[in-house]
Amino acid sequence: MKVISTKKAPAAIGPYSQAIRIGNLVYTSGQIPIDPATGVFVEGGIKEQTRQSLTNVKAILEEAGLSMTNVVKTTVFMADMNDFADMNAVYSEFFSEPYPARSAVAVKTLPKGASVEIEVVAAIV
Repeated sequence: MKVISTKKAPAAIGPYSQAIRIGNLVYTSGQIPIDPATGVFVEGGIKEQTRQSLTNVKAILEEAGLSMTNVVKTTVFMADMNDFADMNAVYSEFFSEPYPARSAVAVKTLPKGASVEIEVVAAIV
């Protein structure tokens, strides 16, 4: 098992790692829309928050020597399922066919009041 960590994504705000590699898989922790340069949420709504969350995921994967094309599964947590279409529009900018498997769920609240949190599993092939 190997811990993956980069300053290009927000530092963990609790007792967890940004990502863990075990075997040929990398599991990221959920990424909320914190700009690692400022330590605060990006300005804007669900589109901007989704973009920053996925940018954080991308930075973690790059630290592991991977890219978004290595992602095999995503989980998207949203505070409001009415934001799905806008989240999906930005999400589609980060992934191309063959798309990873995905779950998208609405939750009551997310850390720090975020509108979205995204975690991924990536395969080293």
